[in-house]
Amino acid sequence: MVVPFIELIENPQFFLVGWSLATFALALIISIYFLRDEIAAFFQSDQKNIGNIVLWSVLGSFLVIITQWVAVTIETFVFGIKPGSQNTMDLMNVARQAPIFIVIISVLGPILEELVFRKAIFGSLHKRMNFFFAALLSGVIFAAVHQDFSHLLIYTAMGMVFAFLYVETKRIIVPIIAHMAINTFAVIVQFSVDPEQIEQQLKQLEQLQLIITGGY
Repeated sequence: MVVPFIELIENPQFFLVGWSLATFALALIISIYFLRDEIAAFFQSDQKNIGNIVLWSVLGSFLVIITQWVAVTIETFVFGIKPGSQNTMDLMNVARQAPIFIVIISVLGPILEELVFRKAIFGSLHKRMNFFFAALLSGVIFAAVHQDFSHLLIYTAMGMVFAFLYVETKRIIVPIIAHMAINTFAVIVQFSVDPEQIEQQLKQLEQLQLIITGGY
């Protein structure tokens, strides 16, 4: 069904989705334009190392998952931060209303974020400082942009892993694939589990946290 233009304007949800798709797509096109020589060189190369790219993408995805788990554990049991990302919940609420928004979460978003935060920001910082500080600083910026400051550790840690994948493989496509895989996995989990069940699991984790920390 085609949604009338007036409804797109009056409905904030439709307008948000349409505007987001347009801006992400435009930003991606601009980024690809500036990287056109590097992209052309990759496809013209006789040594693309596709197998190595696939291997590191898979390993990188698992590494990001492990890093997330460790960061969540530290936030929960050391800093007393409740699990569950408001940023993720907000995005998924939009995706449930307009499934096309998943394209941004799983495809456009990861590509653009890796080009900006790893290729541009981390790449520039790494020329001026060692890996750790460049990855840490770009990771903090990556976390801040998501505006989920209670989970700053998780986003920063993930950003540092993506930077590691970029440096280790010298291919920005590797952290892009890993990022896309993680986001797609999160979407599948969110869509396959009832929101009330997620809320119940979060409450159980909170109760476990209170038991372990003695209520502090």
